[in-house]
Amino acid sequence: MKVLVIGLGGVTNGGKTTLAEKLKKMLPNCDIISQDDFFKPESEVETDERGFKLYDVLDALYMDEMVKSIRNWMTSPASSGVVTEELQITCDNLKNTDVVYILIVEGFLLYNYEPLNELWNRRYFLTLPYEECKRRRSTRVYQPPDTPGYFDGHVWPMYLKYKSELEENASNIVYLDGTKSQEELLSSVYSDIIQELKKLREEINKKLILLYENIARIM
Repeated sequence: MKVLVIGLGGVTNGGKTTLAEKLKKMLPNCDIISQDDFFKPESEVETDERGFKLYDVLDALYMDEMVKSIRNWMTSPASSGVVTEELQITCDNLKNTDVVYILIVEGFLLYNYEPLNELWNRRYFLTLPYEECKRRRSTRVYQPPDTPGYFDGHVWPMYLKYKSELEENASNIVYLDGTKSQEELLSSVYSDIIQELKKLREEINKKLILLYENIARIM
């Protein structure tokens, strides 16, 4: 059994959840963990001097629990309810009965928490320009709702802060333009993941060949 852990991070309202759900439908043995499921209750989220609830920071999330959930999934993906299927990919050399499980982790603060960074096989980061992000954010209803000035005073500054940290300290991240159509983004990410699966299966096949050769020598 092999697992492939895919990070799908980036800006608020960048299309992460929609893209993750579409990928899940297209990829075999695929499951999703969402960072939004690990927000602390409102009563535990800090409030700044302006009255803004500080949701767009790591301290607003149960990050240890999130890491634990991902690791538990990696240990036993079948128990998560993922429907196991034989990998059906057009390339003949990828057809193999070995099961590869895929986990997509989607969220807005995935790559600024060090315990998560050792888990990724592939990382994507969706971006949006300020005006488009603000426009999309204004069409969404949050609980609690955004207060006046919240986007400019907290959400966008925190996005820029964490993105800057990411650009300085992280590598091997694929940046995606969130203004592109969902179809274009889906095609790009899907093709990339298929290539990752191909590499993984090539590694599996090499190990199997070595194993069979060693057995043959012993016999």
